[in-house]
Amino acid sequence: MSRFVVVIPARYASVRLPGKPLRAIAGEPMIQHVHRLAMQSQADEVWIATDDARIEEVARGFGANVCMTSADHHSGTERLAEVCELQSWHDDLAVVNLQGDEPLLPPVLIDECAALLDDENVGMSTLASPMNSAEDFRNPNVAKIITDQNDNALYFSRAPIPYSRDEHTNDLAIQTTLRHHGIYGYRCKVLRQLIAAGPCDMELCEKLEQLRALWLGITVRVGRASVRPGPGVDTEEDIAAVEAALRSA
Repeated sequence: MSRFVVVIPARYASVRLPGKPLRAIAGEPMIQHVHRLAMQSQADEVWIATDDARIEEVARGFGANVCMTSADHHSGTERLAEVCELQSWHDDLAVVNLQGDEPLLPPVLIDECAALLDDENVGMSTLASPMNSAEDFRNPNVAKIITDQNDNALYFSRAPIPYSRDEHTNDLAIQTTLRHHGIYGYRCKVLRQLIAAGPCDMELCEKLEQLRALWLGITVRVGRASVRPGPGVDTEEDIAAVEAALRSA
C-alpha cells in the first residue's frame, strides 16, 4: 500500500447536534474515539481539521495533530483541500477523509479505502456494502451507488436506483445497488480540482458532493467493505446506540 494520510474534519456548528465532535461517548469526546480508530490504521499521519478553538484544545489535549482551517467551508472536502495547501502536500499523496461522527468505523476500512488509490487511474475512492433491505433501498437518507463492471461509480443517489420498471425486477434492482459508506480517499490533485470546479447541478439537487467528481469525469473506484461499519452519530439517540455498541464489543 502506498503512503497515505488521514484527515478528520470536525466542526462545532452541527445543525442537528451542536458541538457534536465534543459530545461525550463512554466518557470521552467523540472526536477522540474517531482519532483513535484512525491511529490504528496504516496511515503515515492523522490530522484533525477544525475551525473551532474548543475542538482544537481538546484534540491537542489527547495528542492529536490539529490543522486550523477557515470557518467559511461548506463541506468536509473543502476543509480537506485547505489542509492539503497548508501542509504543502504533493499532488499524488493519498488522503482519506474520515468523518468525525463515525466512532465505530473499523480501522481496516480506512486502509481498504486508501488501497484503492494504488491504481494510478483512480482519482477518488470510497466503500460500499450490499443493500440491507427494501426499506433502506427506498430511504432517501441512505445513499446508493451503482457501478460499472470495473467497480467504478456510475452514479450516487438518494433515490432507489436503478428504477424497476416492472414489479418482477424489484429484487434485481435492490441486488444491483450498493449502500454507500461515508468514507472517501482522494489524491491531493483531485481535491484541488474539485474545489476549483465548484458545485454542479446534480450535486445541488441530490445534496451529494461526490457527484461533482463524476461530473468532472474523475474515476471513482468503489470497494466492497470487508466489514460493515457501525452507526454514525447524528442525534442524541445515536449517541446512546454507539455507547451500547461499545459496551457489547
